[in-house]
Amino acid sequence: MSTVNTNVSRYARHFSLPGIGREGQEALARAKVLLIGAGGLGCPAALYLCAAGVGTLGIAEFDQVEASNLQRQILYGDADTGSAKLEAAVRELQGRNPNLTVIPHPEGIQVENAIEMMSKYDLVLDGSDNFSTRYLVNDAAVLSGTPLISASLFQFEGQISLFSPADGGPCYRCLFPDMPAAGEVPNCSEAGVLGALCGVVGSLQALEAVKWITGAGDSLLGSLLTIDTWTQKHRKVAIQRNPQCAVCGDSPTLTRLVPQQYQQRCEFNSDTGDEVEPDAAREVSDALWVDVREDYERNLCAIMPSYHIPLGELPTRAQELNTGSPLIIYCHHGVRSLHAVQFLKEAGIGGAKSLIGGIDRWAVEQDPAMVRY
Repeated sequence: MSTVNTNVSRYARHFSLPGIGREGQEALARAKVLLIGAGGLGCPAALYLCAAGVGTLGIAEFDQVEASNLQRQILYGDADTGSAKLEAAVRELQGRNPNLTVIPHPEGIQVENAIEMMSKYDLVLDGSDNFSTRYLVNDAAVLSGTPLISASLFQFEGQISLFSPADGGPCYRCLFPDMPAAGEVPNCSEAGVLGALCGVVGSLQALEAVKWITGAGDSLLGSLLTIDTWTQKHRKVAIQRNPQCAVCGDSPTLTRLVPQQYQQRCEFNSDTGDEVEPDAAREVSDALWVDVREDYERNLCAIMPSYHIPLGELPTRAQELNTGSPLIIYCHHGVRSLHAVQFLKEAGIGGAKSLIGGIDRWAVEQDPAMVRY
């Protein structure tokens, strides 16, 4: 007997819905969905797919729960801090619906396993938070013929679409052909993200998955939905498959996954002696430390004493650093600081080095009591 027949009361509200009903619920029970990441987007998506009666949910996640996750990653609580996200997610989801089969992928999504992993699922939801993974997931989805529901977040804004060239639609590269340079687009740890926005967009991913599996309603195939929760202006725009697309075009040039394709490009070569390890930086006694983060970041934590010039103000304030002293520039993870070092060199101000790993690595290795974000 199917799980649907033995759980009529659980799924009763779906039975009366046009386009779903018992047949759609049976389709959900047979469905295998792969979730990339169990973070801000993955948590609400996983919860609603679990509740909806999706039969099999694969989760590719290798990270651990940190205190800074709890503002938006609603699968976890204080007791989970420091534990593997995957273990906590599996425990929570199976406790909510014992009919759900969860397949853990603790290695995460990688070039070596992406196509094989996706080939075992009917649908992929991308909840990743970096461009390297986003492009890898897209390309593997195209090459494996697996539909992809992709979403992203920035502060108060989100966007979501369904990509499936096999069904006549575009892929992510049709919309955004090239990966941006490292540091060009701030991530959520730098720019911030509204916690409830994650719930809205992650739930929309689950909604689109349910519609795609059951065939109900109009999908976002060929459309991009943008959401601005600051103004509550939502917009749906048509997107077309690009015949010149590198991966799904008429004459694709990207026909296999190569690791170098997913290394976020830099606008400069960081292997030039422009960086310094935290241990070595601590030994430079006469250095002027310069913080190029934003004001709110400095209010959270800082390496003191240090001079503060946000990266965006550096073009008009660079001469303040023309002191002749060695300069150690730091940011959150060491990307913005490399841009700062490059700018200072072009402005004729030498002796600057970027702190490798930024203040986050400094906190781990040099000052464990420091707040991390």
